[in-house]
Amino acid sequence: MQRRKFVQQAALLTVMAGACSTTTTSTSRLFRPRRLRSGDLIGLTTPGSYIPDGALEKAVKNAESLGFRVKLSKNIRAKRGYNAGTDAQRLEDLHELFADKEVAGIWCARGGYGCTRLLPKLDYSLIRRNPKALIGYSDVTALLLAIFRETGLITFHGPVAASDLTEYSRARFKAVLMEPQQEILISIPEALTSQVKPEYQSKTIRGGKASGVLSGGNLSLLASLAGTPHSPDFSGKIVFMEDVEERPYRIDRMLTQLRQACNLEKAAGIVMGVFIDCLPEDDVPSLTLMETLEDQLAGLGIPVVYGMPVGHISNQCVLPVGVSVNLNADQKTLTLSESGVL
Repeated sequence: MQRRKFVQQAALLTVMAGACSTTTTSTSRLFRPRRLRSGDLIGLTTPGSYIPDGALEKAVKNAESLGFRVKLSKNIRAKRGYNAGTDAQRLEDLHELFADKEVAGIWCARGGYGCTRLLPKLDYSLIRRNPKALIGYSDVTALLLAIFRETGLITFHGPVAASDLTEYSRARFKAVLMEPQQEILISIPEALTSQVKPEYQSKTIRGGKASGVLSGGNLSLLASLAGTPHSPDFSGKIVFMEDVEERPYRIDRMLTQLRQACNLEKAAGIVMGVFIDCLPEDDVPSLTLMETLEDQLAGLGIPVVYGMPVGHISNQCVLPVGVSVNLNADQKTLTLSESGVL
C-alpha cells in the first residue's frame, strides 16, 4: 500500500512538473517589438567578440545610412582576450540598452564568440518588460533563441551592424524591421545564383511544402546549445541553419547531435543557407558538403532546400525567430506569413 501510494504521488508530481515546464514557448506568450523608424536611436553592442576600431566605425556608418541615430553601449570598446570585455561588462551593456526607454532597437555590431556565456545570467524579466528588436547572427544565435524561448519576444536573425550591407540586404532589413508587411516572400537572389563557387549552388534536397514556426541560426551554436537549459526543440518547426569554415565531417557531427538531442527529425521543414568555405580538405577522405547534407537530411521525409540567402554572406535576408512561415522547397522559397514587428 505504501509503495502504491508513493508511485501515485510520484506520477502526480511528474504530471505537475510537465504542466509547469517552459521548454516550449507558448503562442499566448508571443509578442512583437515595435517596428524601427528612420530617426530612431539604435543601440550598438558587442555581446561576443571584441570589435576593432575600423569595424566599429563601419557599424556606425551602416546604422546611420539606414536613418538611425546611434548609441554605443558603455563597454563596447572593452577587450578581454577573445571577448569584448568580461561577461559582466557585456551583460551590463545588454541590460542597459534594453532598459533605456530612448533606445528603439539593439543591433549587435559583430558576432564572434561569447554569447552563450551570458545566457544563465540574462535578466529575461527585464527584457520582457522592455521589448525591442534584437538583431544579429552567427554567435548571436544563442541570444536570439534563448530570449525568444524565455520571454516570447520575437528576435531577428540578420546582418550584424558591421556587415557588408548590399542593396539586397538593406531592402530585406527595411522590409522586415522598418516597413512591416503581412507577407514577405524570400527567394534566392541573382547575386547568389550567379556565384560559381560550389557552396553557392542551390539545391532542393527533398521537395514539398511545409508550414510552421521559424527557428534556427548558426549550426555550431545550435549544436552548442543542445543539452543545456536553452536547448532548442525543433518539433514542428521550420528550421534554418548556416555555418562557415566547417569541414563536412564536423557538419555531419553537428547535424547528428541536433537529430539526437533537439528533435530535428520531427521538424516540419529545413532551410539551409549558404555554407561558406565548408569544403573537404585536400587529399583527405571525405564526403562533399552536399553529400553530407543529403546523407543527414534527405531521408527525414520533410522538405529541405539548400542555398537560401542566410549565412556569412553579403546578400542575406532578415528572419524573425518565432513567426509563422511557409516553405516551398520545390520553388526554393520561404514566405513569412506574418509580421515580426508591430
